[in-house]
Amino acid sequence: MGKRNRGVGRISAPTTDYRDADGNVLTLRGSMSALTRRKYASTLHDQRRTTDDSWHRAVEFLFERLVERWTIFDVPTEGQKELLERYRIASAEEKRWIRDVLREHIETNFPDVEAP
Repeated sequence: MGKRNRGVGRISAPTTDYRDADGNVLTLRGSMSALTRRKYASTLHDQRRTTDDSWHRAVEFLFERLVERWTIFDVPTEGQKELLERYRIASAEEKRWIRDVLREHIETNFPDVEAP
């Protein structure tokens, strides 16, 4: 059918909010498909890139797939394109916090997935 029926009856994944010291909130999805898990593993261990490049790309990959919303100073950013643009201009401190949150989220929700 048409666009109107897309998503009807669809189950949404649970989400978890993580707050930083400034009160900013990163909302992460609580599910990851088997295909996403395989793509992430191959990105993390990509032999065509340096280890550092693979690692940074793997963090960005997880960010793309798991982040649903990022609220900074009460201004929400949603949508994959907008979130990725905001991530790419984030400060080193913000990226470090995101990386730590992603690690915690992976360890808690996806014990079979290697954290970056």
